[in-house]
Amino acid sequence: MERKIFWLLFIVLGLALDVAVPIWWSLALTLPLMVLCWWIAYRSGWFQ
Repeated sequence: MERKIFWLLFIVLGLALDVAVPIWWSLALTLPLMVLCWWIAYRSGWFQ
């Protein structure tokens, strides 16, 4: 279940990021976005 939440969050927030900021900012913020989605899906405990 956490894997589905992680990928759903990553795709949705990544697309929103692509629309909201220029491409270079989007590329630079991909890794922090991945860490944020990982924390929400796996470490936060919201989906246990």
